[in-house]
Amino acid sequence: MRYLIVLSFFFGSLAAFSQNDLEKDIINIESKVIEWRHYFHENPELSNREFKTAEKIAAHLSSLGLEVQTGVAITGVVAILKGDQPGKVVALRADIDALPVTERNDLPFKSQVETEFLGTKTGVMHACGHDTHIAILMATAEILSKHKDKIKGTVKFIFQPAEEGPPPGEEGGAALMIKEGVLENPKVDAIFGLHINSDTPVGMITYKSGGIMAAVDRFVIHVKGKQTHGSQPWSGVDPILISAKIIDGLQTIISRESELTNEAAVITVGKITAGTRFNIIPESAEMIGTVRTLDPKMRAHIEKRMREMIASIAKAYGGEATVTFQSNTSITFNDIDLTAQVLPTLQKTAGIDNVVLTKATTGGEDFSYFQEVVPGVYFFLGGMTPGSAESFPHHTPDFKIDDSSMLLGIKTMTHLALDYLNQ
Repeated sequence: MRYLIVLSFFFGSLAAFSQNDLEKDIINIESKVIEWRHYFHENPELSNREFKTAEKIAAHLSSLGLEVQTGVAITGVVAILKGDQPGKVVALRADIDALPVTERNDLPFKSQVETEFLGTKTGVMHACGHDTHIAILMATAEILSKHKDKIKGTVKFIFQPAEEGPPPGEEGGAALMIKEGVLENPKVDAIFGLHINSDTPVGMITYKSGGIMAAVDRFVIHVKGKQTHGSQPWSGVDPILISAKIIDGLQTIISRESELTNEAAVITVGKITAGTRFNIIPESAEMIGTVRTLDPKMRAHIEKRMREMIASIAKAYGGEATVTFQSNTSITFNDIDLTAQVLPTLQKTAGIDNVVLTKATTGGEDFSYFQEVVPGVYFFLGGMTPGSAESFPHHTPDFKIDDSSMLLGIKTMTHLALDYLNQ
């Protein structure tokens, strides 16, 4: 009996030492991860053009002795870490692309990169925090590679390009990675991802089971009328008037037909193009916009009713109209069971009081495509300096993230992988 007690104490002490070793490695990597983040922030690259970004990521992963694959979905990087014991496969994902935004803050590592985007000269900026995502996952890979003895199974690190959407006429992002087999060989059992948030204080994590981010559908409406002189509208069919009636009518689908106590939904017309001159009623008009939904049934209903209403309104005023839809992202849906399974890990790493249930957002994320294939959980990591008087929204020139936010991201991703594989 005494022998068993001594043995138990020995292995308990060994496990505690091993755990302390892991935590020390996480703390000690902070200066390195900040340096990486600053490099990526100063050298941002647009979707499907992340060549230098991918090169730096791949070099680091190769130095860790991981199995590294480059050129996945054009510029993506994938690395595999096999633990010392057999088991399941978990994937950790980070997006790596920047945005066509000209930076307007005073950071010492501010981006000075300029380019031409869709015919317009613009700056390039990590205005959504993807630079932090890259650095966090690179650090997570380094930490886990030092602790293979704790891994029962395999970790797949996915550095995904073009989350903001590939250039017109190109494929890209999560959809192309899946098409090229990123979730196979070895087959992934679950996937985790995070997004930094400029409105949430450092040290906090927000999460939601089920739909946490919206499906994003782009639509284009073509309205056909009959051209005539502006002084004689009775001689033609006004596509601009029809467009106005369509815009007005579409909002009734949300306000009168959508069960908003279930989930939120949005229809927005963001662009309308028609006419050439003040005194000519034109032949046609075009409207472009977006639909955001968090429920598959609502998504299908809204598309069906838009098709019906657009055609009917145009006909009622003597014209014709058609609409086409393009899916940009699906619903970012956190698997119910997996969310419940990993919630204790989030609470362990951030502290119970710092893990907060959030409401869904009508923003979109192509991480959703991974979740359509395997169970996944996506959560938000606080990036705002505590006590800060002002935060700046994502996708804006003044966007800022506190470097100290990344340590919790590393700790959480590390423990998510270990806890999932060891359960």
